[in-house]
Amino acid sequence: MASKEDLVHVFLVTFPAQGHVNPLLRLGKLIASKGNLLVTFSATKSIGNKMKKAGASVSGDPTPVGNRGGMIRFEFFDDGCAEDDDKEVHDLDKYLPKLEAYGKRALTEIINRHAQEGRPVSCLINNPFLPWVSDLGEELNIPSAMLWVQSCACFSSYYHYENSLVPFPTEEQPDMDVQMPNMPLLKSDEVPSFLHPSTPYPFLKRAVLGQFKNFSKTFCVLMETFQELEGDLIDYMSKISRIRPVGPLFKNPLLETSSDISGDLIKADDCLEWLDSKQPSSVVYISFGSVVSLSQDQLTEMAFGVLNSGVSFLWVMRKGDTFNGVKCGRLPDGFSEAAGDRGMVVHWSPQAQVLSHPAVSCFVTHCGWNSTMEALSSGVPVVAFPQWGDQVTDAKYLVDEWKVGIRMFRGEAEHRVVGRVEIGECLKEATGGVKAEEMKKNALKWKKAAAEAVEDGGSSDLNIQEFVDDIRKIRQSTKTLTHTL
Repeated sequence: MASKEDLVHVFLVTFPAQGHVNPLLRLGKLIASKGNLLVTFSATKSIGNKMKKAGASVSGDPTPVGNRGGMIRFEFFDDGCAEDDDKEVHDLDKYLPKLEAYGKRALTEIINRHAQEGRPVSCLINNPFLPWVSDLGEELNIPSAMLWVQSCACFSSYYHYENSLVPFPTEEQPDMDVQMPNMPLLKSDEVPSFLHPSTPYPFLKRAVLGQFKNFSKTFCVLMETFQELEGDLIDYMSKISRIRPVGPLFKNPLLETSSDISGDLIKADDCLEWLDSKQPSSVVYISFGSVVSLSQDQLTEMAFGVLNSGVSFLWVMRKGDTFNGVKCGRLPDGFSEAAGDRGMVVHWSPQAQVLSHPAVSCFVTHCGWNSTMEALSSGVPVVAFPQWGDQVTDAKYLVDEWKVGIRMFRGEAEHRVVGRVEIGECLKEATGGVKAEEMKKNALKWKKAAAEAVEDGGSSDLNIQEFVDDIRKIRQSTKTLTHTL
């Protein structure tokens, strides 16, 4: 390990949600694995408690990552909410300003303490919904970067919207199609739904666009995608902003030695042994992520559609009446008995391991970006069931551009319940229909491309190394300036 004076200290701040914690923590471990860097992963205390309950190793002491002397540690801060009460956090319209106020104050104290103790922070990295971290970096004279945890297509959409570069749907013209450079034509319900005038989540739109207002304060945008997947668009947007695709982060071989340092907020159930008992490509994996919750009517139709299709399935179904502040539906009475051994329902799953299991044939997904990247990188075709946000855009690309999926639903804008007959037909088509073979072939092509991107000397690996080299240069120039003064 380098001496304390030579230490390059990178400080990560995550938005308190599963889909943000995982990729940023993976990035932190990857940066640390490049050698002689200390990474501090910072989140709210409530996130820290959930990680501990899920069995993750989240020590405040530096923990080795890789074999080049890199370390990672954890530091949790007060967001002004009771640690075991999630109700405040779920009202994002009120919570986001509170998180900014408390977070800025708490992180300023933490960062200043590190400087006083000889571990000055050389770089701040945040993910979307926390644009104020860039402000904090500017105030403390610390360079900042951002990890964009959606596709480059969504990044481009927000950028073009924020800068009024192309027309988007309006209240007067809600059905307007959108055409952006190096992207397919997006129908009004394929644009990231926060940008549609009908969105019920205007506070999330403000939070994301806040980051785009702060671009001048970040020296780099790291992106959870890979060059081979969105190459032309990445090249185009790189002329506008300094973009470095570094994904798929979960697939990077350097992270395999630190699997106990996990970002999961829920302890996964053991389902791998059950999968071991199934034939290759025989199981449909169903999961709608950590936020999406289907209505009771939709859940009932989904359940009967799955039963009637005759497929084997592994279904992630959250326990309890509510989850993340949203009322949860329940499976119909007698569902488990009717499914028998051909079905398994779990509270949470080790998704990356599930998708890489040979028994899995396809993935019924809400098309969140983490799930999208994991499916593509594992060579698993998808049945697209998006709801809102970037999910509808991801579904468009999965089905029409990357050709690894079939569409079961277009998103909340459809305002309908998908019936059991339609669901059953989609599952049969995805597992044994005419399109199934082509989708699998395309999925395996993307799996190969993803693996090549993260291997030693691959496009994403080189981008990570260049980013780490930049941070080291920043640290060195700061030390030189300090000695000169």
